Amino acid sequence: MQERPATARGNASHQRRMEIYAFLLVTAVLMPAIAVATVGTWGLTVWIYQVINGPPGPPSK
Repeated sequence: MQERPATARGNASHQRRMEIYAFLLVTAVLMPAIAVATVGTWGLTVWIYQVINGPPGPPSK
């Protein structure tokens, strides 16, 4: 069997570490930011709709 050179092992280790950092960035920063932005956008949309059309429910007499 041939062993991989030290530089190849170092590159694989570095690539693995960068993949872990990328995963943590996506799961800890990007996904929560996208979730907050989505809920905020939906809330703004409903608020603007209700400003234009009034609150839901039967019309007041």
